[in-house]
Amino acid sequence: MIEINGLKKQFQNETVIEYEDITFESGKSYMLLGASGCGKSTLLNIIAGILSPSEGSVTIDGTVMTKESQKKKDKFRIKKIGYIFQDFKLIEDMTVMDNINILKLEGIKTDDAPKILDELGISEKKNSKIKHLSGGQKQRVAIARALVKKPEIILADEPTGNLNFAIGEEVIKELVRASVGKTLIAVTHDERLSKYFDTVIDMNNITSGRRDIVKEDEKNA
Repeated sequence: MIEINGLKKQFQNETVIEYEDITFESGKSYMLLGASGCGKSTLLNIIAGILSPSEGSVTIDGTVMTKESQKKKDKFRIKKIGYIFQDFKLIEDMTVMDNINILKLEGIKTDDAPKILDELGISEKKNSKIKHLSGGQKQRVAIARALVKKPEIILADEPTGNLNFAIGEEVIKELVRASVGKTLIAVTHDERLSKYFDTVIDMNNITSGRRDIVKEDEKNA
């Protein structure tokens, strides 16, 4: 279970985002829906321990993660969280398998990678370089890399942002299916995908604050 309490994030005395309290139950899927700038990506990054809040707390399974050291936050993210980034964060000149096997440097076993790639329908691309893949195929590689960690929590930041609706819908269906038994929190602006999630949270309704000046890295938040 992930509990968000009294959370506020301020950026360089310019942008302030305040969140109402939220609870994400274990084993359920959540869509965070809302316009750009409402704090969706910021919330994911705080849950993942990449960003620290200005106020408030994030508690995961009874541990107040926002009170932990950055080293402990990073260790928790590596072991327990599968993060699917909006820009994929794949190495273009490396193959699909090499992009997944790089997780071995963090002590993560990747033995299940071939099976996961097969389930996602891209096993035939495992020896192809990322730069030769389509946007949908790259997204599936990013999902596979997150799932191979066998994470308890999956965070997906605009997993369909660079895809047309038909391909994006298939990616979401695969992601939700692969996340059964895990906590899935996915950021998107496409309300048409809401039917695939257990719960839809309209971030426009649960965030507040002055957001008239937005940092470059928050434009897609």
